[in-house]
Amino acid sequence: MLGLIVLLQTLVVAVSGPATSPEYLPLRVAAAEGDFAREGLDVRLRTTRAEPGAAEALAEGRAHLAATTFEAMLRFGPRLPAQPPRLVFGLTAAPPGALLVGAAHAQAIRNVGDLRGRRVGVSTPGAPEQAWLGWLLARAGISPDRLHVVSLGSRGLVTALGAGEVDAALVREPDATRLLTEGRASLLVDLRTPAAVDGALGAGTVSAAVFARADRQPADAELAGFARALLAATERLRADRDLWLPDGLVSAAQVEQTIRLVRAHAPLPASLRLPDAERLLHLEPLRSALRPRPAR
Repeated sequence: MLGLIVLLQTLVVAVSGPATSPEYLPLRVAAAEGDFAREGLDVRLRTTRAEPGAAEALAEGRAHLAATTFEAMLRFGPRLPAQPPRLVFGLTAAPPGALLVGAAHAQAIRNVGDLRGRRVGVSTPGAPEQAWLGWLLARAGISPDRLHVVSLGSRGLVTALGAGEVDAALVREPDATRLLTEGRASLLVDLRTPAAVDGALGAGTVSAAVFARADRQPADAELAGFARALLAATERLRADRDLWLPDGLVSAAQVEQTIRLVRAHAPLPASLRLPDAERLLHLEPLRSALRPRPAR
């Protein structure tokens, strides 16, 4: 008996590491649960050490798609005018985490303005979340120079906050929620969900997303199937936490706000020529995936 042969379209996706990063979990769940295969896609996830590696893989043509931060794509992604990155699926509004205050300092530090002159811990120099910290400080009228910012690594950050070695810290998920649940820290600014980011910044932003390269973009039918798989995976994950952008959609206003936030943190490469925000988005396949399929 002849077997049915299903031809799967292969897509190589560079995914920012480490593998435990919560913002990219929908891709790993979609692969593990067979969501991509059900859409006729053979998706090969290639994990890079960090966000710049995924952006570089897209720029160099080593991947069809890249899951990385918007900031990394601006700094390390495609440069040629014919190769602008195109955001095809939004994942998170900000690096998932929170600005926490150690229990010993909870009474003295009640808002971002109270951080002036304090020791504030971050995971690593140049970590994606530091651009959001810079924007929060600017909104409070504080120059980063007025803080003592120390890099301690993810584990060292949690230990230092609990021991009172830093007054506050920008802690990533899931450590932020764990510290709050255990009563070892108090919440100063929440960046764990899209709604919380809107409230903290006064505007929407985008951090992690999936990008294509304009000159070698997968076909829209493939991108729509890819989006359906991610939507299915995200829906499963929402039962436990709500880190991800609703329906993966990103607006031009969110893109523009993120570019302002990133530029305020550190200058972008002089060679970067950004098109209009609308041209950095390619969401028609995603919108197609969001429409109900006709009944058979």
